[in-house]
Order: sequence, then C-alpha cells, then structure tokens
Amino acid sequence: MFVIGGNTLVSLDVLEKEFCCDLERCRGCCCVEGDAGAPISDEEVQKVESILPLLLPDMTPEARAVVEKQGISYLDPTGERVTSIVNDKDCIFARTNHQGWCYCLIEKAFHAGRIDFKKPISCHLYPIRLNRIGDMTGVEYHRWDICHCARQLGSKLHVPLYKFLKEPLIRRFGETWYEELELTATEWKKQCAQK
Repeated sequence: MFVIGGNTLVSLDVLEKEFCCDLERCRGCCCVEGDAGAPISDEEVQKVESILPLLLPDMTPEARAVVEKQGISYLDPTGERVTSIVNDKDCIFARTNHQGWCYCLIEKAFHAGRIDFKKPISCHLYPIRLNRIGDMTGVEYHRWDICHCARQLGSKLHVPLYKFLKEPLIRRFGETWYEELELTATEWKKQCAQK
C-alpha cells in the first residue's frame, strides 16, 4: 500500500489493475445486484433527503413503499449505513429502461440540471471501496464477478483503475491528492520496469 496525502493508504491494485465499465455488456447491473445497498454517509443521507421530493415521482411504487417504511437508508449487518433496497437487492434509486439498462435516478436528475448532487460517492467510486485503517482511509479495489466485462475492457484499452476513476477520486480527495497518486503510479511503473 502507498501513503497518499498523508492520510490515505492506497492499495497496489488501484494502481495496477485495469478497469473500464462496459455498460453495453453489463447494463448497469451493479445497482440491482448484491445483498445490501451502497454505502452512504450521514451527510449524503441529509442531502438525498433534501432532494427526495424531486426523485419520488420517478421511483418505482415498490421503492416508494420502502422509503415510506424505513427511509432512504438503513444499517447493514456490519453496522454500515447503506441505501435502502427493494426485494433484498435493487437500490431504491435504480430504474430500468425499456432496453433493460439500469440507471440511477439521482445521477439522471443531476445531468438534467434538476439537482446539484451527482450520487453517493461510494457509487461514483465503485469498484473502489473506502474503509478505515486505524486513523487512515483505506482506498481499495473491490473485485466483483459481475464486473468481469469491465476488467476485460480495461485490459483491452489499457486503462488503469485510478485513471478510469479520476473524476470521483478528485471529487473525494481533491486535485492535489490525485496528482500525488499519479506521480506515485508513474514512479512505481518505472521501478517495476527496472526489475
């Protein structure tokens, strides 16, 4: 792991693994697969609750029922706050179009200029997951079988994970942090090439 910015520990996988979402093949299934919602901070919960009236009309009746019963988030079995889900898998903010593509209602509203919040940072950063390591933030690659096509496309296009996720990494950690990460990746590649 590499220390970046003095307060994050970045796993080697973030620098070395290649990844590029292949929506043509996966159709956004990460929003409707799994057994828990996406991690969401208390601050993000407040933000989403403030824009919820704009999102509710576009949510499925099942998702609205879940929101009415338990709200937009809950604590998963590990004690982490996550977005509420429908039928033990679908994110309440996920919708599927007539072509079978899954999309995020929050992100769609953001791109339409209706709200100023893109989506929870954990969704934006995926497949990177953040966790606490002592008083540091761990930045780690989460490998999920459903992302096999993204690993294939990333390998074909030679896109390192940290480059694919440049925008959300800057959103979360800032430009200076990302520049240090890029420099670290460049130096690491040089060292590996010399071996």
